Amino acid sequence: MLIDTHCHLDASEFDPDRMQVAEAAWAADVRRIVIPAVEVANFATVRDLAAQIPGGAYALGIHPLYVSRAQDADLDTLRQAVISALDDPRFVAIGEIGLDFFVQDIASGKPRERQEYFYDAQLALAAEFDLPVLLHVRRSQDILLKYLRRRTGVRGGIAHAFNGSAQQAHAFVDHGFALGLGGAMTYPRALQIRRHAVDVGLEHLVLETDAPDIPPAWLYTPHRRNSPDQLPRIAEILAELRGQSVSDIAEATTATAQRVLPRLAH
Repeated sequence: MLIDTHCHLDASEFDPDRMQVAEAAWAADVRRIVIPAVEVANFATVRDLAAQIPGGAYALGIHPLYVSRAQDADLDTLRQAVISALDDPRFVAIGEIGLDFFVQDIASGKPRERQEYFYDAQLALAAEFDLPVLLHVRRSQDILLKYLRRRTGVRGGIAHAFNGSAQQAHAFVDHGFALGLGGAMTYPRALQIRRHAVDVGLEHLVLETDAPDIPPAWLYTPHRRNSPDQLPRIAEILAELRGQSVSDIAEATTATAQRVLPRLAH
């Protein structure tokens, strides 16, 4: 059994064949797919989609690249959505939240302070309801960690698509986070990510696709869509790098996903 801890199955790239993609993932032994929201407008979409697919789960949050079209009131909407979702066993985390200092903003170029405001507010929400978070980490590791140190009560979660230093990796682990490994790890030139894949304890690693984005090496052609059924081959790469069996990787990463996202276990 494998768990795709980060998959945007609601994306328009899957409009022609979304259910078939989910079925192919299930047939490939990907038995849980976590679908994170990115803005208020898709809260209902990810919730409903998680209920429609086998093994579906979802997270609710406002992505840092979408804060330009978010209003402060959206944080109240998020809070109400979280309260409404607490009795839904498919709801597993606050996410996707975080900071992106590579692409400042997808719309208006608002400064990073706006991202930080939304990030900290959503950390507070996660702490209030004792929920883990799915963190977007892009050229922002130290600032993300700064807020985690200040904001007590955040139980951890997953540092999605992590590509920081070894010191930063250990700092996230110390804060209760697992590191998400996906398609980027499959490229031989991704030396830093591959070092994390080997050096970080397997009990602190989870698998993800970020589909339809971050395609693995074997799909790297223009406009080639990533999908959750690629997770077994990604697991094979991790097994090769660590010198372990694929079954060991599957068992350990599944256990870690269920530990850092406890509602997945139920």
